[in-house]
Amino acid sequence: MFKRVFLFSLIILCFLCSNLVQSFAEEKQVSQLIIINKAINRLAFYENGKLVKEFKVATGRSQELTPEGKFKIVNKIVNRPYFKENIPGGDPRNPLGNRWLGLNARGTWGTTYAIHGNSNPASIGTYASSGCVRMYDEEVEWLFDHVQKNTTVFITSSNKSFNDIAVANQLFNDDSGSIVVTKPNDIPTSLKLGSVGSEVEWLQETLTKLGYSTNGIDGYFAEGTDFAVRLFQQNHELDVDGVVGAGTKQLLLDLLKENKRDDALSAYFFTFTLKKFNANGVLRNDNDFNGVQRLTY
Repeated sequence: MFKRVFLFSLIILCFLCSNLVQSFAEEKQVSQLIIINKAINRLAFYENGKLVKEFKVATGRSQELTPEGKFKIVNKIVNRPYFKENIPGGDPRNPLGNRWLGLNARGTWGTTYAIHGNSNPASIGTYASSGCVRMYDEEVEWLFDHVQKNTTVFITSSNKSFNDIAVANQLFNDDSGSIVVTKPNDIPTSLKLGSVGSEVEWLQETLTKLGYSTNGIDGYFAEGTDFAVRLFQQNHELDVDGVVGAGTKQLLLDLLKENKRDDALSAYFFTFTLKKFNANGVLRNDNDFNGVQRLTY
């Protein structure tokens, strides 16, 4: 009899412990947040109070089309059909792209408003949609794989930074940490002809700053970017394959840092030279200036 009572008590205890562990695990679930700023057409993805990644997006053709406020991701759909024109999911013509993150906006439940891919990469960064938030297909795939259902999505139009928007609207938990930005150049991804996204946009900006024209900065790795990459690789005795892997990317980073230092030094000496002349064109001596005056005169 005692043995039966003991076994029964042990079973009850194990059951209670398993529920406790499950509840604890749910409480420790990763905290996620998405902020979309229509003023700059950018989306920021946060995890546990840290900015993980930022993406360029397209929003409504007019200010009122893309709703503003705090919403939730209520469904996640792979290859959602475009019912309006009877285009099946996965079809290259489908304007919804390959991923759909539905929002509970304006009385709908993930059926009308969403963050999704698209069939027109050139529209990203512009005001082009009927209300949804468009992303590059490759980037919405990444977001789809990382973001959880019921994640808060805050849409606004602001001149503040993402961090300031989050703080002002109390979007962080009390235990959220400091903001740590993961920039495109920190992400170990190879880029090549046909690649699209924010990383390509960073590549184009960097090459342009270093004197290699990519025929525009649009986040699309086309012939102009391919030519610039190959020319850069040739001039720096790298393998001329048009692929921006770890070696090419590291050299771009090093040269960009060096370029910034040179610009800062040139600006200082240019400023210093100008300080030699007052408003009446009278040449002043070096002794007339201290470090503060050089910068504020």
